Amino acid sequence: MSVSIQTSTLRLLVPLAVVIVIGMVVLSAVTYSLDETEQAVIVQFGKPVGNAIVDPGLHFKKPFVQEVRRFEKRILAWDGAPDEITTRDREFIFVDSTARWRIIDPLLFLKSVRDERGAQSRLDDIIDSVVRDTISSTELVELVRSKDWKIDKAAIESSGISEKEMQLLQRQIKVGRQDLERKILAKAQEAIKGRYGIELVDVRLKRVNYVPSVRREVFNRMISERQRVAEEFRAKGEGRRADIRGQTQKENLQIQSEAQRQAEIIRGRADAEATRIYNEAYSLDPEFFAFYRTLESYAQTIGKESTLIIGSDSDYFHYLRRINPDQ
Repeated sequence: MSVSIQTSTLRLLVPLAVVIVIGMVVLSAVTYSLDETEQAVIVQFGKPVGNAIVDPGLHFKKPFVQEVRRFEKRILAWDGAPDEITTRDREFIFVDSTARWRIIDPLLFLKSVRDERGAQSRLDDIIDSVVRDTISSTELVELVRSKDWKIDKAAIESSGISEKEMQLLQRQIKVGRQDLERKILAKAQEAIKGRYGIELVDVRLKRVNYVPSVRREVFNRMISERQRVAEEFRAKGEGRRADIRGQTQKENLQIQSEAQRQAEIIRGRADAEATRIYNEAYSLDPEFFAFYRTLESYAQTIGKESTLIIGSDSDYFHYLRRINPDQ
């Protein structure tokens, strides 16, 4: 009994499962969904039909014969290859540019360039051409400086740059890099408008540099110039050091001279004071003072190995004779 019920239930479930699977396949074939970042074009047998679908949500199509081509709504990036360009003043430079674009007409986009790779290829041709034409008619100084750029003349003059470089820095900028980028964007937008279903949002010069051969010459010139400025600073430093040393020596001699003068004054006062004291002492007992000074002279003039030959009546022995008057 139970085996019979299970068999009958299985017979009902198998067709139901088949119907569900078929229904899901059919549903997936007739419906598709788009999110907020997508837009689409319906293609039937390789050709677009109807208008572009730009609204997010669930949409329907004919099963098996129609295909959905999806495109980005968001802003996309374009990066060009660095290109060697000669400016109007005959400077050889590498220019690396970048741009931002988006798809605004998916149907025209599909018909004209088919996909993003085709669009990138068209942008390569258009933007590179506009950038080359614009830069080749512009001087290098206009590419690297803004129109409203201000210079600090005092800081530049103190850096010791040459007169030629000073004139170049003070040169009036007519266009400037920002206006030049806007000019490139306007020209590229005009070349793209209404042809590919693309809107060009922005174009920037990502990097501007000399070509390698010119770059080496520029670096060598910069090194030579900096070395010249360094030598000037060293020469000024040596001159300043000599001035400081001379001033120091002068002040040192003045200090020594003043010290010697003060020392002589002090010695003179001390000698005067000593003389005064001697005079006072002499005036108290002149005889004793003469006797004392005579004894001091004996100690200074007669040594152990000295031989003195003088007469016995010499004043030198005046006090010695008075010790024993009979001799």
